[in-house]
Amino acid sequence: MPLSVQVGVLCAVLTALGSIVGFFLKHKGAIKAPLVDAKRPIHSSIQLFKSPIYTLGCVVATTSWGFHVAALALAPISLVQSVIAGGLVLITVVADRFFGHKVTRREWIGVALTAAGLAFLAATLEGTADEAHSDYDAAIFAVTLIATTVAAVVLTFRNGTNGPALAVAAGLLWAGSDITIKALTGHDGLGLSTIFHPFAVIIVVWSLVALLISAKSLQLGPVVPVIALTSATANVLTIAAGPVVFQEPLPEDPGALLIRLAAFALVITAAAMTPPPGSELKKEVPA
Repeated sequence: MPLSVQVGVLCAVLTALGSIVGFFLKHKGAIKAPLVDAKRPIHSSIQLFKSPIYTLGCVVATTSWGFHVAALALAPISLVQSVIAGGLVLITVVADRFFGHKVTRREWIGVALTAAGLAFLAATLEGTADEAHSDYDAAIFAVTLIATTVAAVVLTFRNGTNGPALAVAAGLLWAGSDITIKALTGHDGLGLSTIFHPFAVIIVVWSLVALLISAKSLQLGPVVPVIALTSATANVLTIAAGPVVFQEPLPEDPGALLIRLAAFALVITAAAMTPPPGSELKKEVPA
């Protein structure tokens, strides 16, 4: 494995750690703020950032995002996302030991199944770690971005008071942002002009909207399934984008391909263990 890819993997590990801690810090701050109002996004954002701990969570998450960008620039997207996905195993531990959340048996099992499925995906990545794999098909990229965005919008407006549904919507938007970051790293010679590239606008806008939707999902809870769903949605879609959008090789061995399909099934099963869209949860009120 080239040194650049190894550095990319290290950045992915730092991303995973920062992302989880950032999520829990944002949750701690978000539940003390007024419920996010989709009709007043700027006002809702200001109310959220009035909480120092929410702001700290965003700082941690933004630092994590910086490592994520570096990882995507240096390593294949499937490899990066699989490493980040491995961080899911820490969600229940961090929630229980460091943030004082009571984790139910169902949540332990759901997160464990998600982590197992993503681990199996990582096990079938042979042949992708020799280069960054940044080339992409423009038509497939566009269809993927549009599909994830439309799905996120539909989920948000049809399930605006359901935490898990909003978590999936946020994950869809972050997946679109991550795929766009990877596509942008394939453009050579952009330099400082990168910030004026249309892809940069997509990355910023999608990320900011996802941040607001994620904040509302954290307000509505339950926190562990919400964080797991957001992460799993973003990771599964970006891992799938490896071979679909960026032409990363699929396993040649039929057995490895079956393992990959079974891994996706595991992640979907884990998602099904979270509260269904019909079970709306009240916003937590701080004492």
